Amino acid sequence: MLACGPGAVLSHKSAAAHWNLLATAAARIDVTAARGRRAHEGIRLHRSRSLDAQDTTTHQGIPITTVAKTMLDLAATLPAHRLERALAQAERVHLYDHTALTEIVQRANGHRGNGALRKAIAQEPAFTRSDLEARLLQVTREHGLPTPLVNHILAAPDHARLEVDFCWPTHHLVVETDTYQTHGSRHAFEHDRRKDAALTAAGYTVIRFTDHTTPTEIHARLRAVMTTRA
Repeated sequence: MLACGPGAVLSHKSAAAHWNLLATAAARIDVTAARGRRAHEGIRLHRSRSLDAQDTTTHQGIPITTVAKTMLDLAATLPAHRLERALAQAERVHLYDHTALTEIVQRANGHRGNGALRKAIAQEPAFTRSDLEARLLQVTREHGLPTPLVNHILAAPDHARLEVDFCWPTHHLVVETDTYQTHGSRHAFEHDRRKDAALTAAGYTVIRFTDHTTPTEIHARLRAVMTTRA
């Protein structure tokens, strides 16, 4: 911020990371500053004709866009499922302010993220633990499938409790989302097999999706099982 001059603030994905709303591995830091400011190595500079004072604040000593303005900026670049994850995380860490989000949408008509944010805050954000979970939830909404219970606890005959990623109780259907980071070990392999066996014994159909499963495949498999187990 010092390099970009007076009034410069942390913004976009870097602001989201600083607010603990979204992890980022970006090498460059997002900074918003007045037009005419010079870009510097290691900084992704977003030039703004005017940055309203009500859209900036200070967090842990760093000048930064407010949570609402950060969400608006994210909405311009993130897919819908990642934006929802950020909103749900804001709710989880007690930074979600629906009034502030609604207000910024109403006065930011020309912003590229306006439509996406308006749509996102029209529903209750669901907390998911990975992009894969968020993408699956998005698929169910886009295709009009029944809304699942997310990160739900189930009872099984030989287990006191089992937490599943998604559950449709009326269809006796469970979906688990497997990322290599969390399921790429021998221990995880054995645990998943025991979990599937317990759920099957309890009468559930278990489907597993990975990062490489396409939205089309997700929709087709869910629709097929729901049709036969309605």
